[in-house]
Amino acid sequence: MLNKFFYRIFKEHFSLSETLAIYLNLFANLIIFGILGYILFKIFRYVGKKTIHKMAAKTSTSFDDMLIKNKAFLSLSRIVILIIVFNSLKGILVDFPHLLLYAERIINIGIIFSIIWFLKSILLSIKDFLRTIDAFKDKPLESYVQIFMVVFWIIGIILSFSVLTGKPLIRFLTALGAFSAVLLLIFKDTILGFVSSIQVAVNDTVRIGDWITMEKYGADGDVVEINLTSVIIRNFDNTISSIPTYYLTSDSFKNWRTMNTSGGRRIKRSILIKINSIHFLTDEDIERFKKIELISDYIEESSKEVKKYNNENNVDKSVILNGRNLTNFGTFRIYLDKYIQNHPKINQDMLLMSRQLEPTPNGIPLEIYAFSREKNWVDYERVMANIFDHILASVKYFDLEVFQNPSSIDITNLKETKKSEQ
Repeated sequence: MLNKFFYRIFKEHFSLSETLAIYLNLFANLIIFGILGYILFKIFRYVGKKTIHKMAAKTSTSFDDMLIKNKAFLSLSRIVILIIVFNSLKGILVDFPHLLLYAERIINIGIIFSIIWFLKSILLSIKDFLRTIDAFKDKPLESYVQIFMVVFWIIGIILSFSVLTGKPLIRFLTALGAFSAVLLLIFKDTILGFVSSIQVAVNDTVRIGDWITMEKYGADGDVVEINLTSVIIRNFDNTISSIPTYYLTSDSFKNWRTMNTSGGRRIKRSILIKINSIHFLTDEDIERFKKIELISDYIEESSKEVKKYNNENNVDKSVILNGRNLTNFGTFRIYLDKYIQNHPKINQDMLLMSRQLEPTPNGIPLEIYAFSREKNWVDYERVMANIFDHILASVKYFDLEVFQNPSSIDITNLKETKKSEQ
C-alpha cells in the first residue's frame, strides 16, 4: 500500500526515528499524489476535450459550441478531479486527522467555487445561445446572468464560511442577519441596479440597440449593453458613456425606439421670411401663379371666391387694402402644403402641414411639420435637405425673401450702391 511504502523504507533502510519517518512518508506521498493528480487532470482534460469536440461537431444545435466556448466542461473536470482528490486524501492523511480535517475543508471550498464557475459557464452559454434567437437579441440578458451570479456567489461565500469555520449554516445565517445593515450599505448600488434591471426588463423601457438620449449625463447614442450595475451607450461620436442602471428608473431619458417602429421620423424645421417682402397679390401675380401646377386649382378657386365676395359687397378695389385679398405669403404656404402632400418620401398617413409661427425680430418663421418615411439617419437627413433645397429655391418665385444676417460683402455692396446714387 502506497500509504506505508515510504514509511517502511525510511524506517528500515535509513533507520530514521518514528516521527521523522511518518512525516517524510507523508511528504513523499503528497508529492506523488500531486504528480499523479496533475497527470490525471491533463489526461482527463485532453480526452474529454477531444471527445466533447467530436460530439459537438455532430450535433445541429449551437448550444454545445457555446458550452465549449465558455469552458463549461473544463469547470466540470475540475469538480470531478477535486472529488477524486477528496476521496484519495483520506487514505494518505489517515494518520493525520487534524490535517485531514483542514484539507477536506479546503477541498470542499474548492468544489463549491468550481460549481459556481460551472454554473457561470452554463449561464453564459444560455445567454450566448439566446442571442442567436431574434426574440432575445435586444433583451438585457446580461442583467439576468449577473443577478443569478450574485445569488450564486452569496450562497457560495456563505457555504464556504460555514465549511471553513465548521459552524452550522443556521448559526452563520443568524450572525449574517445582524450584519445585514452593513451589507445593505456596501451593496447599495448593486441592489439598486438589481431592482432597476428587473423594472427595465419587465416594463420594456430600454432594449439593446435602442437609441436613447440622457442630456444630463452627455449620453446620446445606441445602447450596446445592459447589465446589473450600468448601461453602456455608444454615442454617435463613437465615444462610450456608462450610466448606472438605477438612473433609468430614477431619472428621465428619451428613447427613440418608437420613432423607428412608427411610420415616420419627424421633420420640424422652419425658414425666416422677411416681413417687408409680404404683399397682396395683383392680377398679374394671380395669372402668373396659375401656371404653377401644384396650386393652379387653388389660385383659380380662391381668386373667384375673393372676386365674388368683393363684388357682392361692392368693395372699392381702387384701394387694394379693401375687401378680401390673396397674399404671396399665404399662397406660398399653400404651395408648401401641396408640395409635402405630394412628396413620395413623406408619410401621408401622419400629421403634416406648413404653419406660420409668431413673428420674431428676424422675420416670420414658416415651419414644415411632417414625417419622413426614411428613418435611417443618413436617408432622413437627405430627404429633409432635398425638401428645404426646393423650398429655399422656390421662395423668390413668390416675391418673398429669406432673412439672412448681412455679411461683409453685403455691407460693401450697400456702400457702393450709396456712392453710385450720390
